[in-house]
Amino acid sequence: MSKSADLQRIEESGVVAVLRGADADTIIEVAEALKNGGVTAIELTADTPGVTDMLKDVTGSFDSNETIFGVGTVLDAETARAVTLAGAEFVVSPSFHEDVVDLCNRYGTVVAPGAMTPTEVITAYEAGADVVKVFPASTLGPGHISSIKGPLGQVPLMTTGGVSLANVGEFINAGASTVGVGGSLIDYDAIDRGDFEAITETAQQFSDAVEAARSE
Repeated sequence: MSKSADLQRIEESGVVAVLRGADADTIIEVAEALKNGGVTAIELTADTPGVTDMLKDVTGSFDSNETIFGVGTVLDAETARAVTLAGAEFVVSPSFHEDVVDLCNRYGTVVAPGAMTPTEVITAYEAGADVVKVFPASTLGPGHISSIKGPLGQVPLMTTGGVSLANVGEFINAGASTVGVGGSLIDYDAIDRGDFEAITETAQQFSDAVEAARSE
């Protein structure tokens, strides 16, 4: 698919599920549970052992029209290239690395570097970022997002770090096009129990909250 189509799929999901330290034995079931709850953008993290093999497995197990997979915590171009060749359709960083942005643009991969201040946001966007990840969201709060969107309304923002059911609507209302959610969405105890329905239920709650905020 084209980069614009991938961007649209991420925004349609509204939530990017962040799976840190995912287990190869359960990743398929977790991804299926998330999809059933309406969360169709899934981010593995580059510091997960065997992430490239895991990525190949999940991308080969799902219809590309239904679920989009990416990799986060990417800090250098070498890692960005490895995960892109393994099938990552988007790449996310906690900080801005120009070589990562350049590599992703070379390969036509959606890239979302991290930023905090307005200067960092516009620097990342001018360097070629498709979406700018404002991180950490819990420290900055929804007011920070709306303040950035005032002068920089043209920049798509994804908030990550501390997003929960209690505040996800506030971040969307403040101007975030997408939110990245980890621990508030992924219940690792439920995964260990094999209770994937619990993952689906929480995913549906986040999907509903995003939809409700967007309709306000």
